[in-house]
Amino acid sequence: MYNPTRRNRNIGTENQGFGQNNKLKISTPYGTLKSFYERFEKYQTEIRIINDHEFLFIIEETRENCFHSCSVNDLAKIIKHIPKEDYGDLRFIILRQPKRKEEIISPVWGRLIYSFEFENEYYPAIILDAIDLNKKLIWHKKQTIEDQKEFEKLKEDGHLFIENKRNFVSELKLKPSRNTQLYRTLPHEFGHYVHYLEVVVRPGNEDEDYDAKEIRDNYYMGIPKVEKEKFAHQYANRLKKELLDEKIIPF
Repeated sequence: MYNPTRRNRNIGTENQGFGQNNKLKISTPYGTLKSFYERFEKYQTEIRIINDHEFLFIIEETRENCFHSCSVNDLAKIIKHIPKEDYGDLRFIILRQPKRKEEIISPVWGRLIYSFEFENEYYPAIILDAIDLNKKLIWHKKQTIEDQKEFEKLKEDGHLFIENKRNFVSELKLKPSRNTQLYRTLPHEFGHYVHYLEVVVRPGNEDEDYDAKEIRDNYYMGIPKVEKEKFAHQYANRLKKELLDEKIIPF
């Protein structure tokens, strides 16, 4: 699974969330190859067997006024209803406490990392960031079509926006943030991973050489972001509709 030329690439929604500021940089401590999202401080782990597949949940301790909007039980209940064949090699589900600078530079609801290092093991991972209740969710009035769609979904999740001269502003609350991360972000990131499986992993066979998979991997990395987002959105929307129809969610 480990590929040193690829392991730090982020497959997912790097722009999904609260906005971006590229003037700052996230520092990397001398002597480490770990990306910022692989570096933990205090954390606990919990193993869950879901549909005969082992997931390792990593729960990082939060700072003051920050909370994980979803519990391990919440996440396990949703994952249980995701098709087992879509798990692939994905093993790590991480509830992470981002640093303050990371919240400014790279704020997200969640992200998919296709090769994540934890305790010298490398597996795909889905990360959900903790919610800082002192922060605000800000959306510009000038929105693309995709921005408008996401804005409407955020309102459906329960985020209450107040309009000012330039932006729509909402105070972050746990319940609507849980709705966003549990019912949309988690399935969305699974959708990105399933896209990767369909393009790179599933077309392969045991007898092929490494170069063949590398060609498919390079092809996947070159797929336009809008196409990747479309696939992940469709996957998440389809799953959410099924869970709503079966009255599994909301809970």
